[in-house]
Amino acid sequence: MGKKKVLIGMSGGVDSTAAAVLLLEAGYEAVGCTLHLYPGEAGREGGCCSLEDVEDARSAARRLGMDFYVFNFSLPFRQQVMDAFVAGYQAGRTPNPCIQCNRHVKFDALLRRADELGIDYIATGHYARTAWDEGAGRWQLLRGLDGRKDQSYVLYPLSQRLLGRLLLPLGGYGKAEVRALAEERGLRCAHKPDSQDICFVPDGDYPAFLQRYGGVDLIPGDFVDTRGRVLGRHRGLPCYTTGQRRGLGVSADRPLYVLRKDTASNTVVLGDEAELYSRTVWAEDFHWVSLPPQDGPLAVTAKTRYSQAEAEGVLYPEAEGGARVVFSQPQRAVTAGQSLVCYLGDAVAGGGTICRAE
Repeated sequence: MGKKKVLIGMSGGVDSTAAAVLLLEAGYEAVGCTLHLYPGEAGREGGCCSLEDVEDARSAARRLGMDFYVFNFSLPFRQQVMDAFVAGYQAGRTPNPCIQCNRHVKFDALLRRADELGIDYIATGHYARTAWDEGAGRWQLLRGLDGRKDQSYVLYPLSQRLLGRLLLPLGGYGKAEVRALAEERGLRCAHKPDSQDICFVPDGDYPAFLQRYGGVDLIPGDFVDTRGRVLGRHRGLPCYTTGQRRGLGVSADRPLYVLRKDTASNTVVLGDEAELYSRTVWAEDFHWVSLPPQDGPLAVTAKTRYSQAEAEGVLYPEAEGGARVVFSQPQRAVTAGQSLVCYLGDAVAGGGTICRAE
């Protein structure tokens, strides 16, 4: 029997390159590829998918003796991620495009190409793990062993079919170990900085992107307090997000924070920090991962942002594919459009898109 084949998504960075090294050293026949998702707008280059990143990935694959492909999935990326990002902001939300990309584009694209090439597995450089649960007859998605780098939060949308074909070589490593591994192998990406920005908004100026790409009009309106009293004028709802304090331009005798945005009245509601906290969070499109869909309440830990610490709560399934979590302690700045992800120990129980909190 020949070696098992794996198609690994390579970004040109240290994580995916180190993942390729580990797969080769584990005896797999590895094939590298870069998914060209964002071609950039006229005169603009994205924070990833740049020609430099593609060439870095190609160079690494060549050095490792791997075949290498570039696959163009820019159209579904534009439709499923960029257009959804614009629609989310227009609805008063703050979307997470990386999760939308994982849900609708990246992993499906990898698996599709693997099937076309007759390749057994796909792989990425994410810091997370998978395991087969014999008792449940189900694949589990597990957090990475390095809690500071764990990326299971952004992988919660993955299906059982995908998890069964997915290899995550970095799940047992920390970032420093991965850089050291790359340096030992003489890879030039060993100290390449991580990409921090959304690929299609590399300068972080979301309102400008929404205007330029989505044709979104920034319509000024009122800042109001929770009683409806006008406190000043805002520049347009997309310029603000829940929990924001800086850049409001409102004079007050105490710090004020964005509590929520009201699209119907085109107002931004401001208040004290104490008013930012919520105990109950609702999510839509809840996807069960390591567990089959549940009928009753479940004690979990959960978080409402990638960088947030988990907190204890009870997960309640709701009608039409929704769910809610009642936290033991109130959570700060819960934001519609972000993701609510729930854990049972190290396993991702499931997650969904936050639609409201109270």
